[in-house]
Amino acid sequence: MDNIPVARPAIGQEEISAVSDVLKSGMLASGDRVLDFERKFADFCGSNHAVAVNNGTAALHAALLAAGIGPGDEVIVPAFTFVATASAVVMCGAKPVFADVDEMTFTISPQQVAERITPKTRAVIGVHLFGQPCDIEALQEICESKSLKFIEDAAQAHGALYKGAKTGSFGHLACFSFYATKNMITGEGGMVTTSDKAYNERLRLIINHGQSEKYLHTRLGYNYRMTDIAAAMGIVQLKKLEKFNLRRRKNAEFYNANLSVKGLSIPFVGPARNHVYHQYVIRLTEEFPMNRTTFIEYLKAKGIGSAVHYPIPLHRQPLFGLENDPDPCPVSTSLAGSVLSLPVHPLLDQKELTYICDAVNRVR
Repeated sequence: MDNIPVARPAIGQEEISAVSDVLKSGMLASGDRVLDFERKFADFCGSNHAVAVNNGTAALHAALLAAGIGPGDEVIVPAFTFVATASAVVMCGAKPVFADVDEMTFTISPQQVAERITPKTRAVIGVHLFGQPCDIEALQEICESKSLKFIEDAAQAHGALYKGAKTGSFGHLACFSFYATKNMITGEGGMVTTSDKAYNERLRLIINHGQSEKYLHTRLGYNYRMTDIAAAMGIVQLKKLEKFNLRRRKNAEFYNANLSVKGLSIPFVGPARNHVYHQYVIRLTEEFPMNRTTFIEYLKAKGIGSAVHYPIPLHRQPLFGLENDPDPCPVSTSLAGSVLSLPVHPLLDQKELTYICDAVNRVR
């Protein structure tokens, strides 16, 4: 059996041809293909507007700025997620306040959010972690009652559903990433969706140097534009996304039915949620025969890739200066020490899936 990577980009001739056409056209920067990609992605999500940017972190930063987040403000974020969710808050001069996550879904706990609201709180970021929507309805109710902005971090959840509607259609703003390992990719790239015309107009200023017309700059902005090269790939990938997500779900279902070793906890999917398995994340309990480090080495020796998402919770990252404080997020700390991602990407074949399950089930 050849080595099985934990992630593998699914790129075919159609993407290569689309990018080649852009290169031949000579229009390499942000142009008509970006506009076309924005329209198609907004329609896919069920949102009125989509603004393409050059990466997912830029999407978060621009969305927060569009929401008016700045110095002196607090934004509640989950402690268990990728660092960009919180670092984008710091980039605005604001303070991230860490809430713990639900022990079953690993997504931000609405109860924890409610407990951390202060007079300085301006927004809540709900992360659809690993491809599963967070408890959107509960978070929306909290935000509406306290006049807070609700921002979706959907970087890992393209096409995921909550109560039948797609992620990216719920928040005041929603942020996506098209990094090379995501469910759909442009190499690097991102998108902000919103149904608010004012946010859309503000975003377009923010990502283009604050320029309202050529060489007239009405606010501080950034160069966060997407290229037509990336957009061309994105248009093709968007056509394939539902097929990719179906394959990921089928792969996850196979794992769920066939992983049987004691002490291994498979992913839990919350009610009314459709998981798209950006990652298939297992949790190793005390009953599992190996510690995580040994298990990773065992899998590596079998040619099976794995990864830890994420080994250090955000409230323990030195960047935020809280690593020596009493632990306010014990579930996040526990998850950081016990989770492991197995390959779930759409290019896995049945032979590879069976091999992975057999290898894991032989652990003693």
